[in-house]
Amino acid sequence: MKIPTIKGYRRENGRVGIRNHVIILPVDDISNAACEAVANNIKGTLALPHAYGRLQFGEDLDLFFRTMIGTGANPNVAAVVVIGIEPGWTQRIVDGIAKTGKPVAGFSIERFGDITTIANASRKALEYVQWASELERTTCKFSELYISVKCGESDTTTGLSSCPTVGNVIDKSIAMGGTASFGETSELTGGEHIVRAKAANEKVAQQFDAIFKDYQDMIMKEKTDDLSESQPTKGNIRGGLTTIEEKALGNIEKLGKKTKFVGCLKPAEAPSKKGFWFMDTSSAAAEAVTLWAASGAVVHLFPTGQGNIIGNPIEPVIKISGNPLTCSTMGEHIDHNVSAILRGEMTVDEAGDELIEMIIRTANGRLTAAEALGHREFVLTKLYRSA
Repeated sequence: MKIPTIKGYRRENGRVGIRNHVIILPVDDISNAACEAVANNIKGTLALPHAYGRLQFGEDLDLFFRTMIGTGANPNVAAVVVIGIEPGWTQRIVDGIAKTGKPVAGFSIERFGDITTIANASRKALEYVQWASELERTTCKFSELYISVKCGESDTTTGLSSCPTVGNVIDKSIAMGGTASFGETSELTGGEHIVRAKAANEKVAQQFDAIFKDYQDMIMKEKTDDLSESQPTKGNIRGGLTTIEEKALGNIEKLGKKTKFVGCLKPAEAPSKKGFWFMDTSSAAAEAVTLWAASGAVVHLFPTGQGNIIGNPIEPVIKISGNPLTCSTMGEHIDHNVSAILRGEMTVDEAGDELIEMIIRTANGRLTAAEALGHREFVLTKLYRSA
């Protein structure tokens, strides 16, 4: 198979990115204002405010650090300025990002205050953004792109058109030697046996079983055996999906026809080798894409039926829809219209080839609809309440 090429940014650790962001990363919610002030001072930088980062512990704290460090380490990021209230956690994030070899600096507000911190961080951000502006794209293999996949606002058209299109791309990308990841643990309910059968071996299948059982146990622990209005959502029901099982069967079409998944990842955990991976993620779009970006994914494929408008600040989100009404009324959100599949005017294989071409165009610099519209949803996953 001939592997297409793209023009990407080869990072210090050899990974390939398709964007060149300089991010201003707050360690905690009370450092958001300082980060946003730095981004306001230095044009071309991007602040990522969020709601957490204080009084977390255990696995929740581990997930927090994986997400923060992974966000800064993402190949779509050229350099990072980290700002936190105190020096310990700030330095921990700086040190984690620094392992990639990319430029990163940290500033703590305690004993300095906002004004001094903002001034010092702004000077470093200016240095970084001017350095990054001179980085050049180089020729890279399409198979070097780490792709994540998730659907949202699904309806009857997603399982028949847009999800199979993504599955077709997964089959082709992995056959080229690429890396990709799927998740949405809750939205596999009723089709988990189909997913299990796609595991590369029994060890991987058992890992998946354990993750899925943990999700089911959590639902029952909270004495919530009725997920109505959550799974499926009101939008799913409006689009003709009456049960979570129907939703799952459409969702699973994104996994392709031939590909086996080679391992299971914690939320925000990076794959250890090439291949197709399952990540234990929420089905909430902004949370899930944030986790994949933190795991290193550089482009996200997002089938939608009713029209989800999610974006991400560092990982471009490509929207695919086969719903003619959505493509008409919400066309500004859709990058790839595959409604011709439902009219019998296009095959899934042809739609997959066109989607690969869209990925290449996006990798080469084309802004996705979500990027052009300013959708930069950055939402952390929190496992339990703070101490």
